[in-house]
Amino acid sequence: MNTRVSILAEIPEELHESLKKYLETHPTWDQDRVFAAALSLFLLQNADNRTTQTAQNYRTCARVYLETLFKH
Repeated sequence: MNTRVSILAEIPEELHESLKKYLETHPTWDQDRVFAAALSLFLLQNADNRTTQTAQNYRTCARVYLETLFKH
């Protein structure tokens, strides 16, 4: 995860409140880490591995997801 891209996104207020509560009880996590884990998991679950390029994208998403989960 060398390159970072900033994303500005509007989310429902209920989701924002849930995120705030989660972060309050999990001090080793921050908003960026939660979003990276959630986005990479979404892409993993919705991947289509039929081509070499999409298989590479899948492996990249899997790597980002696992690195995000096990980051200390």
